[in-house]
Amino acid sequence: MTEDETEPILAPSKSYRGSIVSYEAVGHEDDPEGLTSGAGQARRTVTITTVEDLRACEAIASGLGGGGGGGRESLVSRGVRSMRGSLRASLANSARRSFRLGGRRVSVRDAGGSATVTNETFNLIKNIVGCGVLSVPRGIAAFANAPSAMYPATALIAVTGAIFGYFFHLLGRVCRVTQTATYREAWEQSVGESGSLVVALVNTLKAALGNLSYSMILGNLIRDILKTAGVAASRTAAILGVTVVVLLPLCMFKNLKVLAPFSIAGLGGMLFTGASMGIRYFDGSYDVARDGRFLDDLEEEMMPSFGAKGAGYALTPQVLVLACMLFESFVAHYNAPRYYVELENNTVRRFAAVTVNSFGVSSAFFVVVAAFGFLTFGESCSGLILDNYSAQDTLATMSRIGLSFAIAFTYPILFIGVRDGILDMLMVPSELQTTNNLNLLSVVLLAVITTLAVMFTDLGLVSAVGGGTLATATVFVFPALMFYHAVKARGDKATAAQKAEANFSIALMCLGIVMGVIGVVLAVQGE
Repeated sequence: MTEDETEPILAPSKSYRGSIVSYEAVGHEDDPEGLTSGAGQARRTVTITTVEDLRACEAIASGLGGGGGGGRESLVSRGVRSMRGSLRASLANSARRSFRLGGRRVSVRDAGGSATVTNETFNLIKNIVGCGVLSVPRGIAAFANAPSAMYPATALIAVTGAIFGYFFHLLGRVCRVTQTATYREAWEQSVGESGSLVVALVNTLKAALGNLSYSMILGNLIRDILKTAGVAASRTAAILGVTVVVLLPLCMFKNLKVLAPFSIAGLGGMLFTGASMGIRYFDGSYDVARDGRFLDDLEEEMMPSFGAKGAGYALTPQVLVLACMLFESFVAHYNAPRYYVELENNTVRRFAAVTVNSFGVSSAFFVVVAAFGFLTFGESCSGLILDNYSAQDTLATMSRIGLSFAIAFTYPILFIGVRDGILDMLMVPSELQTTNNLNLLSVVLLAVITTLAVMFTDLGLVSAVGGGTLATATVFVFPALMFYHAVKARGDKATAAQKAEANFSIALMCLGIVMGVIGVVLAVQGE
């Protein structure tokens, strides 16, 4: 290896912030990185966060063992001891990623975590395919009432999935360029400290909106489950009951790791719900022409209703209501940095495979659920499509029970993100974050969210407004600005293709903002 060549030596696998360990080797007097210290000894810090990192350090120590440092303490043993400290790694934010060491030029690269493409694809699909998909049939009903509307709706879902996938992948590329591992860090390293508080606020509100949607859904599901059991309960009583009895105790948990596996049940519940909707569509249980067996159980506003407003009405502004609902449903971008960092051998190509597979499968599932819901009920589709199904429908009841269980145990995972986000923005010192204070804050936040859930009854409206505002910022605005500034920082080193793509992302950002604003206005006016 020549003096100018680089040799990758270490990559933090999970996080760029953590304890540090130093290692020593023979250096050079002309060390361009200013690493020479003492009698020809070069000192450098590297982040150690996982077993893989320790093994990598051991390999470095073995490779440099003959470089003049004989008799030195084992790098690994010193590393384990040093990890007891609380220093923060400076390597991640270093402007230069290579240096001379032991007569060779070495560099640090990102090798990623330990998650395979298959693992990441499954987890990302689970992240995307949430309860928001159950409001999509209502979005189609916002502009049409004839079956042919599914053609433009399918096209819009596919295009939205592709655009959202592009911006998800773009965030991973920004993290690679800036060597960051969180959404906020990526912003600070590309755009600067200015505006980072706004980024944190939007992501916190996005999580709060998720909790609001969950509370609204739980109220509807529990009400219908109790109705099936012969117990009459209002939606408000159902929301208050599930909040006090289930959600409040769960949100007081200090260790939420035990709840994480239940999020998998959410995907299973969604798949079962989609299959149940398909069975009911094909067996005609809600078909007026076939005198469906559950029609007598439905209220008038929930009865299937179709007209002549078909595919051509996709050219009207009302189609943007569906677009905003899709904006809200496809959002997973606040987690894009984590998915990139945790991917094994996280090259741009491998991250692209995760993105294409995940958004492709999710888009197909969105089309299936939207088709079964809209083709069954037409313009009568509720903001939560399960509300259209009879309380006496066994498959619908099983879907409600499964989703209620999954949502309840996933709820606190989002809730802790809201609480921690508020503490971070207010810069509350750790000594004030006592158990009593955290519990008090949790009660206040849960009370606010529950009050809003009682006030708002249309999940479709909430999804459209949230999608047109918070989702637009998270997906379109922030990633485009980060990529644009990252390319701009490269100056003359930026290629013509990179500059063109930066301008393209800004153009998409502007399009997303316009669609979001119009969609929100139409959704509110329609209400």
